[in-house]
Amino acid sequence: MRLKSLHYFYIVLITFTLLFSFTSCKTETKKSAVAENEKTLYPDDVIPFMKEWKILCGDGKSFNDLTNVEHKDFFYVENENNTNWVVYKTPNSGVTSRTSSNTRTELGQKEEWKPDTGGKLTGTLKVKHVSTSGDARVAASYSVVVGQIHGTEGHENEPLKIFYKKFPGHKKGSVFWNYEINTEGDNGKRWDYSTAVWGYDMSVVGETPTTYPQEPEEGIELNEEFSYEINVYKGIMYLTFKSDGHETKTFTKSLIQTDFAESTDIPEQILALYAAIGRDGVEKENAYAGELQNFKQGAYNQTNGKDPEENIVWHTGSETYNGDIKKQYENGCYTEVWFKEATVGAGTPPQH
Repeated sequence: MRLKSLHYFYIVLITFTLLFSFTSCKTETKKSAVAENEKTLYPDDVIPFMKEWKILCGDGKSFNDLTNVEHKDFFYVENENNTNWVVYKTPNSGVTSRTSSNTRTELGQKEEWKPDTGGKLTGTLKVKHVSTSGDARVAASYSVVVGQIHGTEGHENEPLKIFYKKFPGHKKGSVFWNYEINTEGDNGKRWDYSTAVWGYDMSVVGETPTTYPQEPEEGIELNEEFSYEINVYKGIMYLTFKSDGHETKTFTKSLIQTDFAESTDIPEQILALYAAIGRDGVEKENAYAGELQNFKQGAYNQTNGKDPEENIVWHTGSETYNGDIKKQYENGCYTEVWFKEATVGAGTPPQH
């Protein structure tokens, strides 16, 4: 009888041990799955080209290696409707780069190239917010640059800046691109020629600081996706812009042969927009030929607190709360851009 009881005890003990082990394994597996789901996603998990870039953020912090890097409130990942996005966010006032009055949370390409050699940058994005403060007479107000080509020698001018701009109270904003001349002589005479993609170009402004032009009929809304391709091949820049429900737009511009060598070549847009600040320069015959460039991508905030009476094109007089970033974020004085896809590489022959 005692042997049977002992035998029964051992069976119960073994059964309990097995059940405990199985339950523990299931619990550990579940914990592991939860931990995996809660793992931090970094921007380079979403867009894997980050090794090609460094970044400067709106508070002045920079990173040269973007492997497993995020910077809270400036450069990080958000998930919306099961899609991961890289967020670039920057206030109206923070720490700026050496050559700019405007803050940015923006990638800077490590590799440099010349227009003759070329390069290609693509991006699929949506703008979540632009500053709601500024002076409506100023062309740069309420806008953000979401991609650019930037010179790294000579005058360090910008052959391309892609803008999104939306006036307060409007549902739709405009996408346009600017070409900055590589000035012959005094670079203080430089200017940007602006071309509309959807909506207005940069020259459409308000008549007073607080009155706005009519809302653009063919504009792009906040949170509406669009994409761009910048393809520089053998000195020619080919631009393609796409968005569902909008006409695909393409443009071609030489970066090695100017269209603006003589004063008679200066467009009417420039004579009107820049008249107040006296910028009426002409461009080198060979434009940006032979000069090193790189790409930039992210959120380059074009609004700043500078006095519009000093520069009615670029000084937006926006609210900055004395540089308090938290207050700027709380009161709409910032810009925020989300990218879900992007590539960078060599220029390719254009598709005809």
